Amino acid sequence: MSKLKIAVIVGSTRIGRFSEHPAKWIAAIAAERQDIEVEVLDLLDYPMHFFGEQRATTAESETAERWKKKLREFDGFIFTVAEYNHAPTAVLKNAIDLGEFIHKPVGFVGYGGVGGARAVEHLRLIFVEMGAASVKTGVHIALGEYLGVLKEGKSLSDYAHLNEAAKNQLDQLTWWGNALKAARAVVTAS
Repeated sequence: MSKLKIAVIVGSTRIGRFSEHPAKWIAAIAAERQDIEVEVLDLLDYPMHFFGEQRATTAESETAERWKKKLREFDGFIFTVAEYNHAPTAVLKNAIDLGEFIHKPVGFVGYGGVGGARAVEHLRLIFVEMGAASVKTGVHIALGEYLGVLKEGKSLSDYAHLNEAAKNQLDQLTWWGNALKAARAVVTAS
């Protein structure tokens, strides 16, 4: 079976963001696998108008179309999810609204309050509406690990429980990715 193409989406564009740490970490773990081809997509590279905004510039509209086209290349997605005020970032929600994820699996690496769990739960519900399949295992970077990386020079790979959660999430993502890819092929062929 061919490798699944998985995108790791950096879900924050804020100055001083932490999201690059989990994106690079989970992408490196995924790249070690023989069944996955991984690419990191940074929302900084896709400055889009807000969904439904009347005064979108031509450049913003073109960027949104480039975003959709890029997403079509992938069989599944992992999102880094910063939690602010018990929710995901506006830029991530907007990128989801402007994207296409139907019949593809999604996983999450959350951080922030309670490991980003509340923001991830929001996204799970949103992706049901988007027609995507959320995998069971989330990766939740708690305050201790977050501070360990930022203040103690540790790496996320230093935490065995995060590595285990990442492995489980990737196993589920590839299972769902292969199942949904086969189902999409049957629908396309008929």
